[in-house]
Amino acid sequence: MAVDTQQIMDEATKLGELVAQHPAIARYKDARRAVEQDTDANQLMAEFDRQIEGLSRQQAAGMPVTDAQQQALEILQNKIVSHLKIKALNLAQVEFVDLLRRITQTIQRPLNLQEGAAAGGGGGAPGGAGGGGPRISGLGR
Repeated sequence: MAVDTQQIMDEATKLGELVAQHPAIARYKDARRAVEQDTDANQLMAEFDRQIEGLSRQQAAGMPVTDAQQQALEILQNKIVSHLKIKALNLAQVEFVDLLRRITQTIQRPLNLQEGAAAGGGGGAPGGAGGGGPRISGLGR
């Protein structure tokens, strides 16, 4: 029996609703909200963005980044990665992306796109690190 696009979209909507109920999604949303509401975290991230933007403009103008600028950026990065709420957000994001990656691999498995190494580009699990298969936009990559 042939399946039409609308049937697939309906099932994808159902899958999206199921995924939205997964605890990893709630943890990610909670962690993101906590960072958004933390003035210290926001200041650190804004300062990092300003420094990166300034250094990018400087490099685009042909001027090298100084050791002092590099050191200041590294100090700021260390503050960011050690901030508890940002660290929690990063961990929640990794869990969220991993869930989406596993879902994508599961969807791709029955497609049998790995037959013929020349077409797939190298082997490995579909959508995995080994290459092969198309990427489904918006799902983990």
